[in-house]
Amino acid sequence: MATSDASFRRRKFIDALARWTCFAMVLLALLPLGSILFDLVKKGFAGFNWAFFTQLPKPVGETGGGMANAFVGSGILVGLGCLFGIPLGVLGGVYLSEFGGNRFGKAVRFAADVMSGVPSIIAGIFVYGFMVLSMKRFSALAGGVALAVLMLPTIMRTTEELLKLVPDSLREAGLALGIPKWRVILGVVLRTGAPGIATGIMLAVARAAGETAPLLFTAFGSRFLSFKLDQPMGSLPVQIYTYAVSPYEDWHQQAWAAALALVLGILVVNVLARVLTRPIGQGR
Repeated sequence: MATSDASFRRRKFIDALARWTCFAMVLLALLPLGSILFDLVKKGFAGFNWAFFTQLPKPVGETGGGMANAFVGSGILVGLGCLFGIPLGVLGGVYLSEFGGNRFGKAVRFAADVMSGVPSIIAGIFVYGFMVLSMKRFSALAGGVALAVLMLPTIMRTTEELLKLVPDSLREAGLALGIPKWRVILGVVLRTGAPGIATGIMLAVARAAGETAPLLFTAFGSRFLSFKLDQPMGSLPVQIYTYAVSPYEDWHQQAWAAALALVLGILVVNVLARVLTRPIGQGR
């Protein structure tokens, strides 16, 4: 009996030690993130005002102004990236999950894995080579394509892995009812994996929204408000970089405010995506 009690206490101690160790490791991992967010809020919130969101940048050396051009430009560039990257990524993931057991599928999967590890500046140089040089100018269209190239492998591989988690019994049930395979994939498989796929898409969008290097080679940047897709266009990451390396204190303040706005925007998009893709009835 004494041996049993000692063994029970030992197991209980080991269990508590493991739990507290995991908890400490989580806190340790969150510490850098918390410090970054604290600095962003502390230094960026002071720059939030109506002019910051609605006015264009002032001439060099003058204080005041805002980043309306960068907010609009980032929205357009990320929107173009989503327009080009999401359909291709989801369709590619469907192919890899449902039909990718052959050599071609393995080659596509390997290429996606390689692309996901390629530095973002390589995507910018690639698009610069075949779009910017052929158009003979920087453009928002080239910037959207560069962001789509960055988003594509993440969306493709996430979609594939999520669709593989869908039970085969659901596919078999749909086929047994005489439903065509394409409708089973569209109405059953994709719908079941939609919340996870949306999460992967948001991860890709978050990465693309914060990229600077590829936009320097493609959209380049502009201090003016522009809606022309064949012309250079401003963006938050590029303008944050430009303001951060400048010698002007007012620009530094605006750079911190823009960084905070970018983080908050990504947070809002992620929360909305999770809410909108939540299965019906969940949380009631």
